Amino acid sequence: MKKIEAIIRKSRFDDVKEALHQIEVNFFSYWDVTGVGNEKQGHVYRGISYSTTDIQRRHLCIVVSDDFLEKTVNAILDAAYSGNVGDGKIFVSDVLEAYRIRTKESGLAGIN
Repeated sequence: MKKIEAIIRKSRFDDVKEALHQIEVNFFSYWDVTGVGNEKQGHVYRGISYSTTDIQRRHLCIVVSDDFLEKTVNAILDAAYSGNVGDGKIFVSDVLEAYRIRTKESGLAGIN
């Protein structure tokens, strides 16, 4: 099993969520986060300068089987892409075990 953590633009979240549902990834967690990125210049809107050093993003956490990893990562890459600085990051790590509390199932049965 693999754990996919994706940090994406909030504005792309609905597209990413839809892309994940289309490939039948129907369970994942997400939350709003603030981070610091590489872009250091501010933006001016209506004559007021805004700092862009603190960036609002959405963090997704998804656990999938090993054979579903590439499909899931590609769905996120395609849906989150805007071509601009700050599109986000994806991190993949191994999951040793998973348990469903209600039924006490473990392994892949615990996440499906």
